[in-house]
Amino acid sequence: MTDIRMALGELLEKGGDSDLLREMITFLSQRLMDLEAETLCGAGPNERSPERINSRNGYRDRGWDTRVGSIDLKIPKLRKGSYFPSFLEPRRTAEKAMAAVIQEAYVQGVSTRSVDDLVKAMGMTGISKSQVSRLCEELDERVHAFLDRPIEGDWPYLWIDATYIKTREAGRIVSVAAIIAVAVNTDGRREVLGLKIGPSEAEPFWTDFLRSLMRRGLRGVKLVISDAHLGIKAAVAKVFHATWQRCRVHFMRSALAHAAKGQRQMVAAMIRTAFTQPDAEAARAQWRQVGDNLRERFPRLSGLMDDAENDVLSYMAFPANHREKIHSTNPLERLNGEIKRRTDVVGIFPNEAAIIRLVGAILLEQNDEWAIQSRYMPLESFLGIADNQLVKLPAVAA
Repeated sequence: MTDIRMALGELLEKGGDSDLLREMITFLSQRLMDLEAETLCGAGPNERSPERINSRNGYRDRGWDTRVGSIDLKIPKLRKGSYFPSFLEPRRTAEKAMAAVIQEAYVQGVSTRSVDDLVKAMGMTGISKSQVSRLCEELDERVHAFLDRPIEGDWPYLWIDATYIKTREAGRIVSVAAIIAVAVNTDGRREVLGLKIGPSEAEPFWTDFLRSLMRRGLRGVKLVISDAHLGIKAAVAKVFHATWQRCRVHFMRSALAHAAKGQRQMVAAMIRTAFTQPDAEAARAQWRQVGDNLRERFPRLSGLMDDAENDVLSYMAFPANHREKIHSTNPLERLNGEIKRRTDVVGIFPNEAAIIRLVGAILLEQNDEWAIQSRYMPLESFLGIADNQLVKLPAVAA
């Protein structure tokens, strides 16, 4: 004990030395390893004792990355069996912590090219891009377990959309579609249900994705909300016995493109009067009246309104306190915006697996946040649609 105090005293006398803390950690960790080795051997070095059950066999060198820099340890070796310091743990506690930091940085949008600087800023030695990729692959198990989990219960409302991400494929840089499904169940809870990467938003691709959700247990879908992509609409009609809602926001953008810039505010105000009506019948009547009023000045706009009436006003057949959230893909657009923000930092992904790893981790993170928030829709408001039948207008009116 006297020797330990003397050694620590010598270190403390180096008060102005910038390496003081690292030297202290080195000394204490080395002393701790010696004590643990003595316990395993039943006696100290060169000590004769009847209680001895093992003996030392030199040391092995090992680096230990800490927040104060890299420390060179001399780990005792035993003649029988092996020894590993308890404060490091098998698989290296410090490296596990660093891996967690790297994974979190990757999910938060820090590119692999920047992680090396991040690690060095933490006082550790650098790490190569290949090491970063291997560490990030540890995310795969959690991400795939989340994306492939069984879907239980009824999910009346389903939002689907796609965002495009760049990746390398056969030596070329191409854009691929990352399609995402979000739904609300009859408990009023919102969840991310699925993710799929594909070359485009063609109808077969959407059909395969929606059927994969059905195989995992998706049921009770009453309304599917998306943009007006023909592939989505055809796939929804093929897979679900449900109503399709054309995103109201996307429709307004298309409609206003047919009006002069100075008249768009007036035209938008007229169209929105249909959305303020108390029920579907009144909304349809107002929609047609607005279309007729605009027909002479904006014939193409009126024709667009005639064709889109049923699709844009589908949500009016559902409970009034749900309509604000089911008339557009806005809930999914915000999620897509966060995905774009983080994937843009990476730029070009090396392969599809890397896209699934990052986007899947973002979706898992968002799903966890939704789980601890209050219900997205009131529980009691689902009493009229908590079955597998399509919602009928008389039922809603009643």
